[in-house]
Amino acid sequence: MPHNTSRSHPAYSERALLLTLAGIQFSHVLDFMIMMPLGPMLMRELGITTHEFGLLVASYSFSAALSGLLAATFVDRFERKRLLLVMFVLFGVATLACGLAPGYATLMVARGLAGSFGGVLGALVQTIIGDTIPFARRARASGIVSSAFSFSTVAGVPLSLWLASYFHWRAPFFFIVVLVAIFIAVAWRVLPELRHHLSHEKLAHPFSALFAVMRDANHWRAMTMSAMIIFSGFTVIPYITVYAVNNILISQHDIAYIYLVGGAATLITARLIGHWADAHGKVKVYRLIAFAAMLPLLAVTQIQSASLGLWLVCTTLFFVLVSGRFIPAMAIITSAAQPKLRGTFMSLNATVQSLAMGLAATLSGFIITQDAAGHVIGYQNVGYIAIAANLLAMWYVSRVVMHDAHPNLPDVAPK
Repeated sequence: MPHNTSRSHPAYSERALLLTLAGIQFSHVLDFMIMMPLGPMLMRELGITTHEFGLLVASYSFSAALSGLLAATFVDRFERKRLLLVMFVLFGVATLACGLAPGYATLMVARGLAGSFGGVLGALVQTIIGDTIPFARRARASGIVSSAFSFSTVAGVPLSLWLASYFHWRAPFFFIVVLVAIFIAVAWRVLPELRHHLSHEKLAHPFSALFAVMRDANHWRAMTMSAMIIFSGFTVIPYITVYAVNNILISQHDIAYIYLVGGAATLITARLIGHWADAHGKVKVYRLIAFAAMLPLLAVTQIQSASLGLWLVCTTLFFVLVSGRFIPAMAIITSAAQPKLRGTFMSLNATVQSLAMGLAATLSGFIITQDAAGHVIGYQNVGYIAIAANLLAMWYVSRVVMHDAHPNLPDVAPK
């Protein structure tokens, strides 16, 4: 049963809450993800290079990093549900601006605005999970919400690509705006008010909670681990579609199958990984999944030619294992926070994650070039960087102390 909410919950409410959070996650994950498979189309229609495309992807992440830092100063001062809904409405407006953008510069500004609100949404969703779901079931709950990624890939991205092919690259953004409107109505009815974190004592200044989070060495260890995991994935992820179309010679029409098959696989594996992590230990399962993820990280960056079938095998393993790392990892990271500071910590963690995404996409954009024939050059080097960051995260995870697993820990972890 959920705990620390402002009203009693019947047995079905936990599932309703998690499915609603998954719907919100689906909307902003799809908004972020759709830019990458649209890469070849945007590069052609907007007349931009790989470097400019990398900056377009990174603009979302850098804005999310800045907004996460700002949110860390106030997120624990407001009731969770109301703040989540306000951010979701503003995110919908920014996504509408993406669909209406007349060119590259205005699209980059609109992507930055979407990232500003999307980054805070991601942190709030994870914060609510930490507030309402007991530690013993938290990895499984993260698996359910992480299924939003699976649904984005198996349904959202293929449908969005179909809309883009049939109408225009702007169509997917209008589709996301409709989803946002639907999930706002659902969230208003389903989500409980969460006020237990609000203190009756007036804080000395707006940065009190932020400074309290930053004084805890364990928080820094958790955020460092988070950054390494994100960096190891997002050096590779933004350019998978560009590489597939230009080097592997997968047709733009067949790109949808990559997301359809990969998403279908993660629909099954995300919840299994969550169950395994709760049953056998979150650190142990994280390390096993992260070790296995090195195979697809190498495969998608090293293969020079492949049939559609072989490429689907590689990318499906990539979806399952590279994204699967986040399920036990987020349970570990969320549990590293002092409960009374969890909202501020998750906002700061979202800042670190977004900054790692932006740096990874920007670095890859400068490493990767295109020759006269349009072939991507340097993707192999990106793969080696991803493997190195993944190995560092596997080693570092044991340094993170999980407060909820050890409730008698002092508020501030030893330095």
